[in-house]
Amino acid sequence: MPDTRSVTPRPFPPARPHGELREVFPDVFVVTGSIVVRGMRISRNMTVVRQGEGLVLINTVRLDEAGLRALDALGAVRHVLRIGGWHGSDDAFYKDRCGCRVASVKGQRYFEGSSAEKGNTYFEADDEIDADSGLPIEGASLYVVNTVPPEAILRIPAGGGTLITADALMHWPRADDYFNIFARIGMKLAGFLKPHTMMPPWIDGYKPDRAEMAGILDLGFHNVLPGHGELVIGGALEKFRPAIEAYVGTAR
Repeated sequence: MPDTRSVTPRPFPPARPHGELREVFPDVFVVTGSIVVRGMRISRNMTVVRQGEGLVLINTVRLDEAGLRALDALGAVRHVLRIGGWHGSDDAFYKDRCGCRVASVKGQRYFEGSSAEKGNTYFEADDEIDADSGLPIEGASLYVVNTVPPEAILRIPAGGGTLITADALMHWPRADDYFNIFARIGMKLAGFLKPHTMMPPWIDGYKPDRAEMAGILDLGFHNVLPGHGELVIGGALEKFRPAIEAYVGTAR
């Protein structure tokens, strides 16, 4: 059934420490920023894809004024794509600033707090998308893992096939400069800091369907630009294969 809860807007989260936009493939840029979760400041990545004179943002990170000027120099923000059910806290900021269209995966909701079922709705997307939807990136496709809330992976043709992920795949082998001391301790103890794997609480808490996870291996990709952690450029399919097959429980 559709969500019938009213929308209660909230103040935009502030810009937090971040780096510079860097071009990883022609017209594909990534910036590493940060977010505070339960007192822990951790890193996160925003991907920017340029289409003509327009930009598409995935896994938004609010940038400071200097960062926004650098973003504006790349083009006008026309679209935001929300792929992760637990991501998107800065989508409303870019909607307000840029007047862009925001699309989220069907079944996702912008909720406050730690409960996807009970938290207040603070924002609504303009459009809902699924695996059959047209996307504002030429040659792109969406692969949806039907957890609650759903989690999607965006595949773009850049670099011979690149996956943009939120929590489904990550490569976080070590704490980086954006971690505060609480995160350095807490994230290690919680088992987050591992190479070429899936987000532990997402796997453990939402238990994605094994067949759907196995389907990631059929997407044909060489690179992964994750929502968290370091970029994986080259050989990504084989690097992630062991973790996916260990979860799926069968070799492919």
